[in-house]
Amino acid sequence: MRVISGEFGGRPLKSLPGNTTRPTSDKVKESIFNIIGPYFDGGVCLDLYAGSGGLSIEAISRGMDKAILFEKDRKAQIIIEQNIQMTKATDQFLLIKGDSQRLLYKVQEKVDLVFLDPPYAKQMIVQDIEQLVSSQLVGRDTLIVCETDKSVELPNIISKFKLWKKNQYGMSAVWFYEFNDNE
Repeated sequence: MRVISGEFGGRPLKSLPGNTTRPTSDKVKESIFNIIGPYFDGGVCLDLYAGSGGLSIEAISRGMDKAILFEKDRKAQIIIEQNIQMTKATDQFLLIKGDSQRLLYKVQEKVDLVFLDPPYAKQMIVQDIEQLVSSQLVGRDTLIVCETDKSVELPNIISKFKLWKKNQYGMSAVWFYEFNDNE
């Protein structure tokens, strides 16, 4: 695993051994960022299931100003901290250690980009998006990117967001949601 492009491009990323986290492959990560960017002019990124922190680090590398990462697994938290240290831009990251569903109140600003890549067996993507909307952390300019097992079916509309695009990569599917202007 590595940072694909931008300021930190080519730098290696650590990942947690075993199957407690499932890092997004470099191929899938590159495809995601080619679709949503590939580069940003500032903004805030929110990752509710950070794992190794790879998606948020990629977003900062490509121009996001700040990344807020949630991770409840202690071993994964250590890996994220090491990966953030590798960037030498630690002030651009906020790691919240704990469950995003219980600690979302700690986010005090609207976000521009959301990553939802929960462990496949514990997916609550619809509830996560509904919570983000009810907490007023997302809005008209927010893009939500969800990674699931290819067998998962998400609705075309979740709260105030509609499916914009869906791509399949091997055993994974990536869903892109944008604000529903018809809402």
